[in-house]
Amino acid sequence: MKVHHLNCGTMRMPTAPMVCHVLLIETDDGLVLVDSGFGSHDCDHPAGRIGAFRHVIRPRLLHIETAAHHVEALGFRTQDVRHIIVTHFDLDHIGGVSDFPHAQIHVTAAEAFGAIHNPSAREKLRYRKPQWAHGPHLVEHTPNGEAWRGFAAAQPLDDIGPGIVLVPMPGHTRGHTAVAVDAGHRWVFHCGDAFYHRGTIDGQSNVPFILRAQEALLAFDRKQVQANHHRLAELHQRQEPDLLVLCSHDPTLFAHACNTA
Repeated sequence: MKVHHLNCGTMRMPTAPMVCHVLLIETDDGLVLVDSGFGSHDCDHPAGRIGAFRHVIRPRLLHIETAAHHVEALGFRTQDVRHIIVTHFDLDHIGGVSDFPHAQIHVTAAEAFGAIHNPSAREKLRYRKPQWAHGPHLVEHTPNGEAWRGFAAAQPLDDIGPGIVLVPMPGHTRGHTAVAVDAGHRWVFHCGDAFYHRGTIDGQSNVPFILRAQEALLAFDRKQVQANHHRLAELHQRQEPDLLVLCSHDPTLFAHACNTA
C-alpha cells in the first residue's frame, strides 16, 4: 500500500510549533485516512467547532491544510475516502471527518464510550460535539486480536485493507489507539498522541516544557501515559530497519517521514 504523509493543521504554540500528522493510505478498495486533523468547517467556524482552546494551540486553520484539500490535490475525490481510522476524538484529530460524510469512522469502543455514548464530566470538556454533528457512521472495535511487535491484542483491520493494524494504547484518552500500516518497505507506526515529541522516545532531544505540561494536563491516565512512553522508547531504541515510529504533532518526525517515504 502507498502511504502519503499529510500535515492537516499547523499549530503555532509558543516555543513548540506542532503539526497534525495524518496518513492517507491507498488500498485496492479506496482510500483510508488515519486521523483527519482540522477540517474545512473548522476553518470556517472556529469558535463554534473548536472553542476557546484554539487560543492556546493557535491553529492556522487554512483550507489548503485540510485532508479534503490534500486528497483532491493528489488527484482523488473526497468520495474516494471510504474509511477514517481515528486515534482518538480530540478536536485536532476529528475535525476533518465532516468533510467525508460517506466514510466509515473507525474507533475503539472505549473511545466511543468516553467521547459520545457516556462521557464523564472531564471528557465533556475536552471533546467538541459540533465536529461530529453530521452523524458519522461509527465502527467500534474492541481490543481483541494478536500480538504485534510486543503489543498484545492488536487487531488487524482486514476489512479495510491487509496490513492495517489497530494497536490500542489508552492513556492520553480512555480509548486512544495507535495504528500500524504496512507500507511495503516498512511499517509506519502512527502513535497518535501516545507521545508528543521525539525526545520522549529518543532520549536525546529536549521536550519543551509546554508540551510536557499539556501532555500531563490532558492525560486521562497519567500512569498509563508514562508506561506507553517507556514501551515506545524501548521499541524506538531497537532501531528495527523496517519500522518507522511517529506521532501526531512532532514536525521533525513529520519531515523525516515525508523525506523517506
